[in-house]
Amino acid sequence: MKGRIVILGGAGRLGRAAAQAFRAAEWQVASLVRGSSAEGAASGTEIIEVDARDAESVVAAASGADVVLHALNLPYTEWARLALPFADTAIAAARANGATLVFPGNLYNYGADMPARIDETAPMHPTSRKGAVRAAIETRMREAADGGLRTIVLRAGDYFGGEGRGSWFDRIVVREIAAGRLTYPGPLDVVHEWAYLPDFAQALVQLVERRRQLAPFATFGFPGHAVTGREFVAAISRVCRREFKVDFMPWRLLKLMSVVVPVFRELADISYLWSTPHAIDGARLAQVIGDVPRTPLDRAIAASLAALGVKRRSSV
Repeated sequence: MKGRIVILGGAGRLGRAAAQAFRAAEWQVASLVRGSSAEGAASGTEIIEVDARDAESVVAAASGADVVLHALNLPYTEWARLALPFADTAIAAARANGATLVFPGNLYNYGADMPARIDETAPMHPTSRKGAVRAAIETRMREAADGGLRTIVLRAGDYFGGEGRGSWFDRIVVREIAAGRLTYPGPLDVVHEWAYLPDFAQALVQLVERRRQLAPFATFGFPGHAVTGREFVAAISRVCRREFKVDFMPWRLLKLMSVVVPVFRELADISYLWSTPHAIDGARLAQVIGDVPRTPLDRAIAASLAALGVKRRSSV
């Protein structure tokens, strides 16, 4: 075995995908999960049932770890209350065990005025509540790295693919695909950054295996599929061999209803991600790991739909 990785949130979509990728790369994998979600963890990994709100138990459960992956996922409405405490727990678990901390970053940090091309030097000016939380998390991790904790942040756009549900792709875009309808969250001519989750997990493995070559606090961008909404919808149509009626997110209505529906408020808070063109520059990542994993878009969408149980029309 190359080492031991402890995945906080091992039953989540990212945690499961990462567990599968590290296990395939001959790592010893421990999946930390709540008891009620244990069945969602990747098979062939050590299952450790721990409540992430119990920081001392998480630190103890991470004993012997070479790497701690912070993959704890939260409902949008719980970010303000739990995101920072969970990050502190991940930092404590890695520090107590002399492990490298790995964190999946996103694009919330950059705000509504984010540049069209995002690299590691892009300034962070969060304009949303979740963006401010994410920036605060990374600040704490950078401070921990200054104190000797090796930390890796791999930043990506919106995930799709892998096992399970919970992404914009399955909850919004293809939710009504069986009825011949797609829902796209933004204008079709705007470039949006997507990350096929199995590719992202593979890139995590490759980065972690080079961790000793990196700076104490190392950040990278994962270049997935930066495509317009029109290109994304067209790829779904090609894969399914049919045309779809495309609806759009009723952002104005959601913002009006956000006063009484908390999740609508949180969604509206980051609606700019669908109207501001953006793509991730992966040059720095490629310098470290070589070829960046990138499944062709049509193949990634086909696998994602198959995982959701969506059947394609016969080509005959």
